[in-house]
Amino acid sequence: MKALLSISLAGCLTLPAALIICGSSLRAQTGQAVIGTHDGGTSELLESIFIPPKPNVPFSLTLETEWTRPMANGGTFTLANKRRIMRDSAGHVYQERWYLVPKGGKIESTMNYIQIADPYEHVGYSCEVASKTCFTEPYNRSASANYQPAVGKSGALPNGQGSRTVEDLGKKDIEGLETIGFRETTTVNPGVFGNDQPMITVREFWYSPQLGINLISLLDSPQSGKQQFTATKVSTAEPDPHSFSLPEGYSVDRSGIEKAKQ
Repeated sequence: MKALLSISLAGCLTLPAALIICGSSLRAQTGQAVIGTHDGGTSELLESIFIPPKPNVPFSLTLETEWTRPMANGGTFTLANKRRIMRDSAGHVYQERWYLVPKGGKIESTMNYIQIADPYEHVGYSCEVASKTCFTEPYNRSASANYQPAVGKSGALPNGQGSRTVEDLGKKDIEGLETIGFRETTTVNPGVFGNDQPMITVREFWYSPQLGINLISLLDSPQSGKQQFTATKVSTAEPDPHSFSLPEGYSVDRSGIEKAKQ
């Protein structure tokens, strides 16, 4: 399931607490409203850390996210949030989704979705807080699969596009758990993606073999800026089983899963 942490930059910047920054509307002399339109912009979706439905290794944690991007004048702007993630001994996954908000700003983050993944019924639920509706979609990850972080190999990229360097960073204790670290640096030569300078992307992660997840994950790329995900308050105790039930008072929209069966 997607991270559901998006910011629309197509003319308006939309954030929680009904803050919308964009061009003002106009009113013609006839009294008819005139809506100002905008060209250009992007719509972006932040992909968070991967949580496999791994059985027999329950955990709960708080994931702290920071997303820093450059400004044309040499500065940066950073969005941040914190959210809870849990997995029970059966492999069911619970995740909260909270709005990304300006770091150090006056806007408070609020939760917009609760997501529950069932690897046995093969159903994912995205429960929208505003409408109190749980939308369904297929969830095809298997609790019996062996999920491992992808680690590339050092060397030249195909067709002379650039090069990749992979470093083994060794082991490090994080939140009382042993992790293994890798850093992958990919350099794309000028002209490959319309770039007039080399494009350098760095990925670094610290993986817990016990839990099967990255406790620290960093991505620094010209396209997306700097993303850092840090697991805090990690517990390996069995979470509250009620967390993996649909929220009380929410309705269920099964159109997504029914459509997938057709």
